[in-house]
Amino acid sequence: MLTKSLPNGLAQVELKIARSCKEARRERASVTLIAVSKKFDAAAISPVLDAGQRVFGENRVQEAKAKWPALVSAYPGTALHLIGPLQSNKAKEAVALFDAIHSVDRPSICETLAKEINSQNKRPELFVQINTGEEPQKAGIAPGEADAFIANCRDKYGLVISGLMCIPPVNEAPAPHFALTAKIAARHGLKNLSMGMSADFAVAIQMGATHVRIGSAIFGAR
Repeated sequence: MLTKSLPNGLAQVELKIARSCKEARRERASVTLIAVSKKFDAAAISPVLDAGQRVFGENRVQEAKAKWPALVSAYPGTALHLIGPLQSNKAKEAVALFDAIHSVDRPSICETLAKEINSQNKRPELFVQINTGEEPQKAGIAPGEADAFIANCRDKYGLVISGLMCIPPVNEAPAPHFALTAKIAARHGLKNLSMGMSADFAVAIQMGATHVRIGSAIFGAR
């Protein structure tokens, strides 16, 4: 529950999420706000924590490892989501540190995550990243390969997949990409959709997003 005066852009973001949910005839509680704190230090993050925000996103394991353990200790109930690409050699630390990983996108990561989840007996929420625009520079599974990959995640590696994540191409309308992601999720009975950032989260909520990843609208420019 957000209580104190909301710093930076958090108040405006909260109002816009509430308005978008109302327009989509959804409950506000059906959308989780992930405050993306990458490249911001503890001094910038603490006011947002003080306001009651408890779900945060980071792009890099090492950066999160450096700043979050002390903050999590000071603010119980804080959840960390890894929203950037995950390297296999960082999987052990990622499973230990994060409550959710949004970038499951290749067999080697599945194999390493399965091993670490069993070894650590810790089960972060897992999202398969879909590269809806099939952009070569971007991580994620191509839409045409998504069905087989999700099936392998479950059947071959024994992973529990919570949902799907996508990042639409910057020069294209986001709605078709969100719709495609939602369609793939529905085929597999996946309820969680990590879609929408500062510029397009209102559209994402209309298209069924359950998690929106918002950084600059809350913290300002990096």
